Amino acid sequence: MENKNSEKIVQNIGLSGRGHRGPRNMAPIEKPKNFSETIKRLWGYFKGEKRLLTFVFLLVGIDVGVGLLAPYLIGKAIDNISPGIHAVDFRNLRIIALVLISVYITDGVVIFFQGWIVAGVSQRIVSGMRKVLFGKLQKLPLFYFDTHSNGEIMSRLTNDIDNISTTISQSTIQLMSGVLNILGALIMMIVLSPLLTVASLVTVPLVLFLTRGIAKKTEILFKEQQDVLGNLNGHIEESISGIQVIKSFNREDNIIRYFENINTQLCEVGTKAQIWSGFIMPMMNVINNFGFAVVAVSGGIMAVKNIITVGIIASFLSYSRQFSRPLNDLANIFNTLQSAVAGAERVFEILDEQEEIEDRENSLTLHDVKGDVEFKNVSFEYKKGIPVLKNINFKVERGSTIALVGPTGAGKTTIVNLLTRFYDVTEGEILIDGKDIRDYTRDSVRRCFGIVLQDTYLFSGTIKDNIKYGKIDASDEEIKEAAIMANAHQFINRMPQGYDTVLLEGGINLSQGERQLIAIARTVLANPSILVLDEATSSIDTRTEFKIQEAMLKIMKNRTTFIIAHRLSTIKGADVIMVVDGGRIVERGSHEELISKKGEYYRLYQG
Repeated sequence: MENKNSEKIVQNIGLSGRGHRGPRNMAPIEKPKNFSETIKRLWGYFKGEKRLLTFVFLLVGIDVGVGLLAPYLIGKAIDNISPGIHAVDFRNLRIIALVLISVYITDGVVIFFQGWIVAGVSQRIVSGMRKVLFGKLQKLPLFYFDTHSNGEIMSRLTNDIDNISTTISQSTIQLMSGVLNILGALIMMIVLSPLLTVASLVTVPLVLFLTRGIAKKTEILFKEQQDVLGNLNGHIEESISGIQVIKSFNREDNIIRYFENINTQLCEVGTKAQIWSGFIMPMMNVINNFGFAVVAVSGGIMAVKNIITVGIIASFLSYSRQFSRPLNDLANIFNTLQSAVAGAERVFEILDEQEEIEDRENSLTLHDVKGDVEFKNVSFEYKKGIPVLKNINFKVERGSTIALVGPTGAGKTTIVNLLTRFYDVTEGEILIDGKDIRDYTRDSVRRCFGIVLQDTYLFSGTIKDNIKYGKIDASDEEIKEAAIMANAHQFINRMPQGYDTVLLEGGINLSQGERQLIAIARTVLANPSILVLDEATSSIDTRTEFKIQEAMLKIMKNRTTFIIAHRLSTIKGADVIMVVDGGRIVERGSHEELISKKGEYYRLYQG
């Protein structure tokens, strides 16, 4: 049925926007995860790189092997020199020197290839994580974005992922070589002198005690640092997006003070994290120097008693260094891991969020929509136990125009969000052409709607690309026809490159009215069966407003249309006006009927 009153309604309708979609005041819930479980989960991303990591492990083994050979050769060289100069075996010394040179060259080549391979591995791993995380964001319900700031989400996608990347690239080889060096050096130490080995191991309990104590503190601090960094990014993103409003109300000083508070908080927690993590190296050096002194004194006593040779002492001191240095590195790596794990936890929190409810088995594809809509006993709650809509019932005939009015927070936008399946009902059912929309695939349900929201959003790219968003495979002729119908063709032709003019993000190089016209053209191109319109609250010039009204009149023709009305004077001609308050429909009828009742609508209209 063609809507007889569309022309009257359209006279004051502005267009595009988003409207409030959910409970913005709800804070995200932190879900701390177990350190070992997070590490195990991170390791799962290494599976695709098993072959290269195995090769890297072999290179590390070669590197450790030649590294362990060098001190042994040095010790032999020292023992080869007798007190008398003529007793020196120069032939053996030359052989040992050549072998040592070969060892050091091999070590350099192996280290180069290790770094090269691990750099590629780390980038592919985090690229995969970034892809999984971004894909997850596309599958999350709107509720998640309504309860988390854009900047905080961006922080997880960028800062936290980069943190993981840095740790993987820097720590993978150190971790492998550290473990092998400790084992290899320990074996060589035992072979050279079991007694000296016992003396050198006196520092190990001190290292373990120190690492464990500091790690507990840094784990908490690095997690807090990443959370505060996410808050800071959220504030920056919000401030940049709302810079015009900030300047209009002269709130620059307030914004700066708030930024300084968060920045100071980040500085303080970051300083604490770095100070605590910085404790490890100097304290480890003290412990290692103490161990070195113990070995030197013990070795000297044993040499005097002819239990071991001077060459063995020289080799053993090198091995003790090779044993203790990886302990330092591992302690430092473990400390660095705290930061990476903190970032990984925040990434996994998003990956663990519940996605949009999957389509029912054997769901149908919605097509050839007539436009009959019915709400039957619909109730809905964003948070369990707190109902937003309560037992909503109404029926809309195809081609009708329905206006939803009521105070802010009454549930108007929620009704539309349920209709378009941005959310699913808690109770009851919503029917399109007599069938529950949950029996259809979510994609096909949304394709039958054309949604023109209050805050028009255009993507960076050309005007043509933005219009094509309504139909990706549209031809240039179809795009032009849609623009003509939306009254956008004339101003587009005046642009420097016409339809190929590149827009900045959000279309900020266009006027608001021009952005609205492109949004209408995008909707026209999609050719929806049902329209959802949110009345514009911003000012545009009279000429553009007339063009918008004319375009809206064209696309509303023969389509079921839902209007979320803010100015009641704009919806006098609607077939049905429904007054929503407290999650219920308290009144319904035409403008004249509701005015004559002198009820809630009358009070809203008079107010």
